[in-house]
Amino acid sequence: MKFGMSVNMDIPDAPRLAKRVLEGLKGHEVLLENEMAARLKRPGMPIDDMDVDMMITIGGDGTILRAMHHNDAPIFGVNAGDLGFLTTVTEEELDEGIDNIINDNYSLDRRTKLKTVVAGRRLKDSVNEAVVHTAHIAKIRHFQVDVDGELAINVRADGIIVATPTGSTCYAMSVGAPLLDPRVGALVIAPMAPFKFAARPVVVPSHSRITLKIVRPKECVIVTDGQESEPMEGNETVEFSASETEARFVTFGKGFYQRTREKLMGSLC
Repeated sequence: MKFGMSVNMDIPDAPRLAKRVLEGLKGHEVLLENEMAARLKRPGMPIDDMDVDMMITIGGDGTILRAMHHNDAPIFGVNAGDLGFLTTVTEEELDEGIDNIINDNYSLDRRTKLKTVVAGRRLKDSVNEAVVHTAHIAKIRHFQVDVDGELAINVRADGIIVATPTGSTCYAMSVGAPLLDPRVGALVIAPMAPFKFAARPVVVPSHSRITLKIVRPKECVIVTDGQESEPMEGNETVEFSASETEARFVTFGKGFYQRTREKLMGSLC
């Protein structure tokens, strides 16, 4: 089995955990990104160029999202940060996790990804969400969102979030959207700080075609998974739909509700 590794070098514990992973995978080929490879005086390469069976990320959820934006391999995430909702194992679970991988004792959790097209140009698919928001602080925009050709949301707000079930536990949750079980074929549309109190998040079937327009066009920004952002003039049409490709996470049997209790609800107590 051939592995790739992406390490968030800004997290103090990440390089140490990466070395533990390499020790546990002795005898297997592991490709490293340039920065970690340089520290170990080994050859490295960009994550985009890695043709591997599995990608190992050392960091947090941002490290996973970045890896998924640049590589399609299944993700085995090692939490070296704080929350790590999308990660597979903690440091305490690391050795057992590596053994499970080597012995093929794991399964893949397949998740819906979001396709985003701006003015006819497709952006990179999102695992969590795509966000269209105002380009100016404290200046709201007037958004119209259609679902399958029918007006669904007409609101002045800071922005609009369109999230997958995976992303329902992230940015969308922070603006009051419901948590979606990843097995549910749905997307959630959530206004950010809407001027109308009655403007609430909407859950739609994942096969829906969602179209966003800005009334009285003004500059906005579109951000995918918090990883990549692009300016918008405001006169573009943005289309959202479920992607043809899926995100794949290595799992050892922990279900969505157990992870939610441990990572989200427990952190609030």
